[in-house]
Amino acid sequence: MNTILEVSNLAKNYDNVQALKEISFSINENEFYGLLGPNGAGKTTTINIISTILQPDVGYVKINGFDLKKDPLNCKKMIGVIPQEIALYNELSAYENLLFWGGLYKLSANVLKTKIDETLNLMGLTKRKNDKIKTYSGGMKRRINIASALLHSPKILLMDEPTVGIDPQSRNLIFEVLEELHKEGMTIVYTTHYMEEAERLCDRIGIIDHGEIIAEGTLDELRNTTNANESIVIHFEVSINDKAELLKKSFGNIININENSITISSKNSGKELPQILTQINQMRLKVHQVEINKVNLETMFLNLTGRKLRD
Repeated sequence: MNTILEVSNLAKNYDNVQALKEISFSINENEFYGLLGPNGAGKTTTINIISTILQPDVGYVKINGFDLKKDPLNCKKMIGVIPQEIALYNELSAYENLLFWGGLYKLSANVLKTKIDETLNLMGLTKRKNDKIKTYSGGMKRRINIASALLHSPKILLMDEPTVGIDPQSRNLIFEVLEELHKEGMTIVYTTHYMEEAERLCDRIGIIDHGEIIAEGTLDELRNTTNANESIVIHFEVSINDKAELLKKSFGNIININENSITISSKNSGKELPQILTQINQMRLKVHQVEINKVNLETMFLNLTGRKLRD
């Protein structure tokens, strides 16, 4: 696979704060890459440098072989940017906004008109194209913002927290659009602090915290890297206070015990659960419910940093 985006040793300071600490990563053509981390981790700074809004203190970026510092114009032609803040003119209609933003890419009138119609249809807003942006909901504004970044058919789409504060309908439509664009061959870089979005959309994920990439890989690779365990939660029909010590002795890997439930750490819940239930049955305890919590990105982040993703 060809590398389309190369980020090498990027560092950026704001006064005495190190926003980025010489991070490096590369992305292949047609890859959906997620940059996952809490607010303030360095995600937006990274996107702003790649999209030429910020200059790094150290390091370089290459887009499709072009050095961002030496050849910014060629780099800009290849990227579509969806910033965290919505950039639209409220007094103009959706169509007029797209006409304005598309004009900046110097597309011919016919090509631009075709692209506007295509993107409005893609975003499900054709019927509202002549309505002023100020009449749109937050989710609809976000969809037009995405449409404006697609008009010049970019090779790479840079998306910075694109679903913050929008309604579920718009969020689902955006996911469907991104999955279709990815299927058609577009490379997408997606920052988020929502683990479920990264799990659904991304081929590969970089976990960033305090300006550093602390782990990177596919979901399976990250699971192996972090050594995070699954957990089995067993709820009982009655209080287990009188059996607490016996349960602790029987299951040394208990990580939590309450009045009527226990949580057990497990490397392989499917394999270990039958034996656990057999032991519990021998103690004459009646099980009310069993939950299996698989290893997800939240678990991995907690394992890597000692804190939750949204702390």
